[in-house]
Amino acid sequence: MNDEISTPVRNMSLRFSPTPRGARLARLLAAEQLRAWGLPLDPARQIVAELAANAAAHGRVSGRDFGLLLYVVGDTLRIEVTDTRGDRLPHARPLTPEAESGRGLVLVEALADKWGVAPGLSPRKTVWAEIGVSP
Repeated sequence: MNDEISTPVRNMSLRFSPTPRGARLARLLAAEQLRAWGLPLDPARQIVAELAANAAAHGRVSGRDFGLLLYVVGDTLRIEVTDTRGDRLPHARPLTPEAESGRGLVLVEALADKWGVAPGLSPRKTVWAEIGVSP
């Protein structure tokens, strides 16, 4: 019996400060990892940028980082961003022309094959998105 996995499982997990700089670094390092795996940068890079920016803006708790996890199984890339504001669940809001914010999750919804929110160990939550990638 062969116990080896026929397709490689690729993953990256990092923690960042919940600041605009941390969100930008998450996007840049995710892009570098996608390049190393030979995967297309977009739309994954855009999804990471939106989820990390949301974690820094809305999931921020002083002294607590947010986490980014990327992993590929078969032809699916899963992006997870975990923050420590489980009491603040995100949701896509209807857009109005005069709104200056609130477009991030609408963009994630448009770019991802699926996305959602999962509660974590208190006080955490994870916002995730999945996209198909070429194996």
